[in-house]
Amino acid sequence: MLRPSASLGSLVLALAVVAPAPAEAHAVLVRSSPAGRATVSHPPGRVDLWFSEPLEPAFSTVSVWSTGGAQVDRRDGAVDPADPKQLSVTLDALGPGAYTVRFRVLSVDGHVVEASFSFKVKATP
Repeated sequence: MLRPSASLGSLVLALAVVAPAPAEAHAVLVRSSPAGRATVSHPPGRVDLWFSEPLEPAFSTVSVWSTGGAQVDRRDGAVDPADPKQLSVTLDALGPGAYTVRFRVLSVDGHVVEASFSFKVKATP
């Protein structure tokens, strides 16, 4: 015969094994073009970001900044209607130097992710 505390412990253990774990889905940046910390030979015409979860278009933004604090994108950042996991922005003509990509996204599960990364454009000889 099982003791009451042993049977209760067995029940809790059994429920923990079969109960679904709570979802911890956040829109994590999976990749970007240009890549974070990359040094590119030619200035990109746009920045593309791909996330692990679909984004809410009305609440997801991306911008690109020079080291001098000037915004160097065309302020047309948008989630791709054909791929709700992709966020892109068109760039002005970039010269050599370092640039910072800043993004703030809201995934469809309601979680906000805000981060940044940098890339460099190499001077041409």
